[in-house]
Amino acid sequence: MPQPLPATMHAVLLNGLGGLEQLEYRTDVPVPQPGVGEVLIQVRTSAVNNTDINTRIGWYSKSISSDTGAGGATGFDSVNGDDASWSGAALEFPRIQGADCCGYIVAVGQGVADSRIGERVIVSNLLRTYVNYRPYECWTFGSECDGGFAQFAVAPSKETLRVECDWSDAELASIPCSYSTAENMLHRLKLGKETVLITGASGGVGSAAVQLAKRRGATVIAQCSAAKAAEVRMLGADRIIDRGVDLISVLGENSVDVVVDVVGGDDWPNLLRVLRLGGRYAIAGAIAGPISEIDLRTLYLKDLTLYGCTFQDDEVFTNLISYVESGEIRPAVAKTYPLSEIHQAQEDFLSKAHIGKLVLIIPQVNL
Repeated sequence: MPQPLPATMHAVLLNGLGGLEQLEYRTDVPVPQPGVGEVLIQVRTSAVNNTDINTRIGWYSKSISSDTGAGGATGFDSVNGDDASWSGAALEFPRIQGADCCGYIVAVGQGVADSRIGERVIVSNLLRTYVNYRPYECWTFGSECDGGFAQFAVAPSKETLRVECDWSDAELASIPCSYSTAENMLHRLKLGKETVLITGASGGVGSAAVQLAKRRGATVIAQCSAAKAAEVRMLGADRIIDRGVDLISVLGENSVDVVVDVVGGDDWPNLLRVLRLGGRYAIAGAIAGPISEIDLRTLYLKDLTLYGCTFQDDEVFTNLISYVESGEIRPAVAKTYPLSEIHQAQEDFLSKAHIGKLVLIIPQVNL
């Protein structure tokens, strides 16, 4: 006979905006209950992402103009909490973060078939159910609602998708946030057999973009540090350029069809200069800083198209699962940590010494 669900669970609570001290590991957090149309997941793994740190430190607020690493461990001296979230609204505390979630369904709410119990699943990190599927609106799992840094999590059944593969739980937890972000950019760009420059290619989103672009037949130029070049090349990159180089002198103007960017920062204008006439650019992050200068003449005289990428069409996530199940992609897991070591995991993430994903292993309850 299955064991009844416990009343409390282990979880990491974000108690407010700030440094790592705001993340509190607790063993007495009430287990959530699934509502109408929801499922309860026993979480096995959850990875570390830039968005977890950005949300914790309030980096999404327009009051912050520095790069994400500047306040990653200690937070910022001053931040306006009123707009410090993906949605631009104030966060509610305490919040269980964790944009990634891999686990098993152990209970269902009203309107969800009992047959879903036992499914191995991952959760779409951008949830449309809670905003009635309005275009360009979403809740972020672990931001506007509780996420995967806990033994149990609730999510909409429609956006909790079954996966059948032989991957480890750590590998599957690497997919929802990073890979959907990367695939969404390529989907918006309609990337084909073209030359694409990918910035930040050794990180979670960047390394995902390398693999996903190669899957589409693109020629991939990956920008990363020299120390990580060999491993990024193994992911499928055709050419590696150092992240500190002058792009114009190395690549030349009008040399690439597409740019996939998660870096931003002071060097951003050169990304438009290396694009060919009619080129396309997509951005879904700004780890080097959110404020850049644009020469509007470059934009209109070259007939460029710029895509800001957050909202995802439903097919982005379902397509990803099909790639997983058909063996077309495989994430790089750099290291795993117990959930209780989340401070160390985020410190290591901020050091940027790894390639791929850092994954938190959630303590299990026998059910």
